[in-house]
Amino acid sequence: MVDATELADREITCESLDQAASSQFVAQGSRLKEARSLLQRLWGYEDFRPLQEQVIQALLDGRESVVVLPTGGGKSLCYQVPALLKPGLAIVVSPLISLMFDQVSSLQEVGVAAAAIHSGLSNQERQQIAGQIRSGELRLLYLSPERLMTDRMLGFLEQVPLSMVAIDEAHCISDWGHDFRPEYRMLSGLKDRFPQLPIHAFTATATQEVRQDIARQLGLANPQFHVGSFDRPNLIYRVLPREDRDQQVISTIRRHPGESGVVYCLRRKDVDDVTMMLRQAGFRALPYHAGLPDEERHANQHAFLNDHVEIIVATVAFGMGIDKSDVRFVIHTGAPKSLEAYQQESGRAGRDGLDAECWLFYAQGDFALWRSLQANLPEEAQQTAQQVLAGMEGFCQSTKCRHRAIVEYFGQAGESGNCGACDICLGELTEVEDSLVVSQKILSCVVRVEQSFGADHVCKVLAGSRAKNILNRGHDQLSTFGLLKGVDLKVLRHWIEQLISQSFLERYGEYSLLRVTPAGRLVLKGVQSPRLLVANSTSFSQTGIAQVAWAGVDRELFEELRDLRRQLATERGVPPFIIFGDAPLREMASVRPLSTTSFRQIRGIGDKKTSLYGEVFVAVISRYCHERNLAGDQFAVRDQNQNSRPAVVDQGPPIRREPGEIQKRAYELFSSGQELEAVAKVLERSRSTVAQYLEEYILDRGLQDGLPWVEKSEFSQIEGAFEPEDHRRLKPAFDRLNGQVSYEKLRVVRACLQNRGHWPM
Repeated sequence: MVDATELADREITCESLDQAASSQFVAQGSRLKEARSLLQRLWGYEDFRPLQEQVIQALLDGRESVVVLPTGGGKSLCYQVPALLKPGLAIVVSPLISLMFDQVSSLQEVGVAAAAIHSGLSNQERQQIAGQIRSGELRLLYLSPERLMTDRMLGFLEQVPLSMVAIDEAHCISDWGHDFRPEYRMLSGLKDRFPQLPIHAFTATATQEVRQDIARQLGLANPQFHVGSFDRPNLIYRVLPREDRDQQVISTIRRHPGESGVVYCLRRKDVDDVTMMLRQAGFRALPYHAGLPDEERHANQHAFLNDHVEIIVATVAFGMGIDKSDVRFVIHTGAPKSLEAYQQESGRAGRDGLDAECWLFYAQGDFALWRSLQANLPEEAQQTAQQVLAGMEGFCQSTKCRHRAIVEYFGQAGESGNCGACDICLGELTEVEDSLVVSQKILSCVVRVEQSFGADHVCKVLAGSRAKNILNRGHDQLSTFGLLKGVDLKVLRHWIEQLISQSFLERYGEYSLLRVTPAGRLVLKGVQSPRLLVANSTSFSQTGIAQVAWAGVDRELFEELRDLRRQLATERGVPPFIIFGDAPLREMASVRPLSTTSFRQIRGIGDKKTSLYGEVFVAVISRYCHERNLAGDQFAVRDQNQNSRPAVVDQGPPIRREPGEIQKRAYELFSSGQELEAVAKVLERSRSTVAQYLEEYILDRGLQDGLPWVEKSEFSQIEGAFEPEDHRRLKPAFDRLNGQVSYEKLRVVRACLQNRGHWPM
């Protein structure tokens, strides 16, 4: 085992990769070439992200590793790709059934044999998986730590050729981490049972102390440390004092109509209150916290993951189980207990690499609450907890770029330039005119009250309050009384917190009294000048990051593709993001591929997904282009990133996709009155693909009554759910019918109504 003092020297970071000699990778080039080919064929990506290649090489070589990559940084591929290239079964340790389900579903969608064993399976299902393991058919097996470490499971696995163990969420093994789980400590016994089996630890959030502790707890032999950048440049951070919680939350959500988001609250009661408030305001929201019955909690999570509701309101109990890639906003209605927790929770947003917003609304009471909860901890644990809480408090009050503050907290060098993705760098908080004079007035007042009072009292003196406790102490006679009269008390309090974060003031004692620091004395002398900020606007514009992410995307087509994705997900029994994330959909809505060959060129789409979904997506896109006289296959536009609007064809006939042989056969079956299910079986195509064929068949033949696919009585009900302004999308009609009518029938009725002339082609 490596000594703890050597661990930092062994870390490979993004910054150090350029300094590594390229010759060491030459001999390994063929294996990496094979890995890259697998990446392209299954997942549809041209190359690996920063650090992925080095991690994969280490796993292929059998070098034990601790890997830290931010959420959305591609951790899963780092062990999934080697698992397919190495002989034997790979064991993946994951803490939650929901995480296992999402990862297994994602692997199966690209054609990888993977399974999970958990309490939700029947005996027959477990036996089936055991048979797949014995036959060598299964490549990855997902287990919780407590299930893996049972004697029965360990005994079974000792009879099976194993390639490696990958431990996800590995920070849970360390009590230095923000989410310590005792069951993870059981994994320290793995080395005793499998001394020659390589073990690899993966996490999104770990300080250097946590990384060292992970290696020690697992007993890793001479491990290699791979640490990616903690920065998530696609996340837009905004940190504001909490003033009107409900209004602040509603205003933020209204920036994201129809998009998925998470609202975090500190207490269960707050979760229930915010959920009710959002429902009354017309939003589709559900609660999630440990006080709910298991069945309700799991049902609410399922509804969120499957886009049945847009918003989940939750305590931190929700954080780790979320693998949903298209979360476009995360709101914290209170400050978390640490920056590790905040990075993990806010990191639920934008996992697809697209722009997402992270809003934090805090109050000083949040930190007082955490301190009271930490009061009964053992002395050493309490000291650690208060240290990390101070880091969170400093982040809220900081005048430094939010991205830079986060990466520096985790021990990495932050960029000194403008990030363009936080309230500080976007200029949404402006510096107070003559910050030095204002700071001197505040510090002087602290001195005048003999450094024996807290922030609230100092604010009242500065504001010229005639409150009884001010008058009784004679503080209305102080020279600093009323020096900042007219400034809102909340703003004054915010400035005091900023001075604390910049180390010009400090709290002390049981009652958090204020006193001036040595640096603060220099401010009083005019030698140093603090930076005080104030929010300059109640409106927040779209950032450059968001504008770039939407450049050239046809938003109407994007919404149609989202509807199609939702239909396919319902049919296959998986969350929509398992079918495709938002990134491939945006690219489809920009490029508009008109054949399965061009569809395969969309980033993130491999061979299996092309065969599963290519035809049905191309059909929707082709029809959309035909109806609007738009050009398709705009790859040159995408690659040059020059066009921000759909290209209009000025000459030539509209694009009309001729039906292929399979589709012609479907038309023949439909003309004989065959039901959709029967046609899908004959053609060996998915129901969604055949439903698309049926809609095009009805349009092509000019049918108007929907028979035999929709009965007359049901046809009238569905007809009433369509509105002219949104007839191109099925989701609004689906919602008006409360989800009681299938998308397949909606397609039939829409086509018939179009043939009747209810709306233009």
